[in-house]
Amino acid sequence: MTSRLNLCLALTCSLLTTAARATEAPAALAPLLGSIGERLAIADQVALSKWDSHKAVEDRPREQQVIAGATAQAATYHLSEERVGQFFAAQIEANKLVQYAKLSSWHLQGRAPDTPRQDLAGQIRPQLDQLQKRLLQQLADFSPHAGDRQCPQWLAQANQAASRDPLRQLAMVRATAELCVFKG
Repeated sequence: MTSRLNLCLALTCSLLTTAARATEAPAALAPLLGSIGERLAIADQVALSKWDSHKAVEDRPREQQVIAGATAQAATYHLSEERVGQFFAAQIEANKLVQYAKLSSWHLQGRAPDTPRQDLAGQIRPQLDQLQKRLLQQLADFSPHAGDRQCPQWLAQANQAASRDPLRQLAMVRATAELCVFKG
């Protein structure tokens, strides 16, 4: 009887260990989420630039340029143009979400923060362009896991843990919304 009990306990422990491992996110997810978060952090500087210049958040020609540039590189990273286009559209929408929220907050306060400004064309966009290459590689590294049934759970857990700021959490949810939708 004791050997059966020991066997049952061993099997239960084995199953629990396997189940715990099944919910662990793949190593490729953390760097991708880190770069997405880095891109979202740049949204603060974009919002400051738009506050100062009184430009609209929406810049369709620039958005189309970013997406076209990324999709043109899709094959280099063994990704489909559709996947890359939707991924970068999600990044842009998340970035705009942060910008709109920041601008609204500053309008409510009657002023933007007195932080150093970066030039949109000369400093911010080159950062975003450089980040695009890293995001493409990290997206390619994560793509084999995109079809995993645990993928939405990994993202929900990671996005919840990433920040206590509700705006940042929401922006991360938007930015990662396309990650589990496609395979390859």
